[in-house]
Amino acid sequence: MISGYKIVVVMPAYNAAMTLRQTYNELPHDYVDEVVLVDDASADHTSGVARELGITTIVHPENRGYGANQKTCYREAMRLGADIIVMVHPDYQYSPKLVTAMASMISSGHYDIVLASRILGGQAVKGGMPRYKYVANRVLTMIDNLVLGVKLSEYHTGYRAFSRTVLETLPLDRNSDDFVFDNEMLVQAVFFGFRIGEISCPTKYFPEASSINFSRSVIYGMGVLATLMKYILHRTGLKQSPLFKR
Repeated sequence: MISGYKIVVVMPAYNAAMTLRQTYNELPHDYVDEVVLVDDASADHTSGVARELGITTIVHPENRGYGANQKTCYREAMRLGADIIVMVHPDYQYSPKLVTAMASMISSGHYDIVLASRILGGQAVKGGMPRYKYVANRVLTMIDNLVLGVKLSEYHTGYRAFSRTVLETLPLDRNSDDFVFDNEMLVQAVFFGFRIGEISCPTKYFPEASSINFSRSVIYGMGVLATLMKYILHRTGLKQSPLFKR
């Protein structure tokens, strides 16, 4: 708990058995009140490791996708009474030690959403991010900023913190069940006027860390552009989108 705010960490998991324990051990447990893991029908023993660690564990009987996994995560966090929800990938790609800093930026009242940016600090490529992903990240982020009229260093990080109000407001059930869910969520947040802050986060790329392949990356990129088009059409009144209706 931070300043009286209940902190719940959620972990959308898929085949994370080899990295989950290390991720969990580095969480700032003095401040985190609950940890929830949603196992999206992993082929390994992710859920078994989670239960050994005492993590509240939910298992999807079939693989439903990254976005669907997050939806389950957030519903459970809200049910548990979370005031601040921090999504931490259990693949140990992002530093779990930053949870306190991210949650504090929200509890301070300055921000509604905090993103852990791989781009701030200029260490993404040194940390192992493939160059094609780095270039795509920069191009898509530039387009996002131009269309949305804000200035963020990265829209595509998977390490995020939200206030309860954000999750109560955004119509997340209308979002994709796939990876573009992340981008839809941020575009919605900008549309609804939420304040977004960033913090620099070192990342690591290694065989056990989850990462979508080139073809899925292309699909994700097209999804980002499609989301921005929906935003433009809705904003101009040319075509209403359920993504931007409370």
